[in-house]
Amino acid sequence: MKSFMKEFKEFISRGNVMDMAVGIMIGGAFTAIVTSLVEDIISPILGLFGGLNFDKLSVTLLGEVTLNYGKFITAVINFLIMAFILFSIIKAMNKAAGKLKKEEEEAAPTTKMCPYCKSEDVPIEATRCPHCTSQLEAGQQAG
Repeated sequence: MKSFMKEFKEFISRGNVMDMAVGIMIGGAFTAIVTSLVEDIISPILGLFGGLNFDKLSVTLLGEVTLNYGKFITAVINFLIMAFILFSIIKAMNKAAGKLKKEEEEAAPTTKMCPYCKSEDVPIEATRCPHCTSQLEAGQQAG
């Protein structure tokens, strides 16, 4: 039993478990925000155009048994709206990340190419090639 508890403690102490826990917490909070956006803002606006509240649509089967298909339609519409919103947010984040990456790529080079052995990963400050040990001149060509 002690070894089991020790293994469990090591598992919980790992960084990726804590990262996952934080991700789940943030995901739950984000879900509440998106749900509120859909239910409190977007759905009423859609109701203005359609004039229909799908939640109230139902069929009575055999006495008191009701089939609330309107709630299902609302859940599907809410899912599609949430998926669209998440897609838009992720697309915007990827676009912003792409711009940042492009700016980083445009930064000054940190390596140069050896004119003798054509190795491309020679540090820019190097005076000798680490691959062929050729003497490099100061300010010699960069990649």
